[in-house]
Amino acid sequence: MNETALTLPSPLKLHMELTDEQFFQLCQHNRDLQFERTAKGEILIMPPTGGETGNRNFEVTVQLGIWNKQSNLGKGFDSSTGFKLPNGANRSPDAAWVRLERWEALTTEQREKFVPLCPDFVVELLSPSDSLKETQAKMQEYIDNGTRLGWLIIRKTQRVEIYRPNRDVEVVENPTTLSGEDILLGFVLDLRTIIS
Repeated sequence: MNETALTLPSPLKLHMELTDEQFFQLCQHNRDLQFERTAKGEILIMPPTGGETGNRNFEVTVQLGIWNKQSNLGKGFDSSTGFKLPNGANRSPDAAWVRLERWEALTTEQREKFVPLCPDFVVELLSPSDSLKETQAKMQEYIDNGTRLGWLIIRKTQRVEIYRPNRDVEVVENPTTLSGEDILLGFVLDLRTIIS
């Protein structure tokens, strides 16, 4: 028997009209899958990351978490956290951080569901299944919706794109560290175990 391999796009895109509550329930009932939703309502189903990408995401999250524990300036989030952006999109950056005063202004119910704000800081680590163009567009979407600093880490080319409001994207080749600048005061991400 001749079998033809089924090739699906990554991420898988679905066109369906869902309310915010229906989308939240879809995600809750399918916790093994990673969902995002574009501002146009298109639902994206992302595959789980491979071991290398997962480990490098973990390294970013650990470093951010250690700094945040010491500084106590905000709240850090991993890639399983959904954020409801002002433009209506639901996004889950690989790592994110929100200033403490913004987090504390949310109600308990808002904290329990998809966080109804755009993070102050985001990190996306490009995985082999990610489209560079689509991830760059997502980074710009974060900035357009209120993110103050964003890092797109492209391991394959050992490059980082730094996104800031009202500025051109800065491209850094072969960096060993990244500074949290005046957004994450004192935070320096050691890239040696992430980008190599």
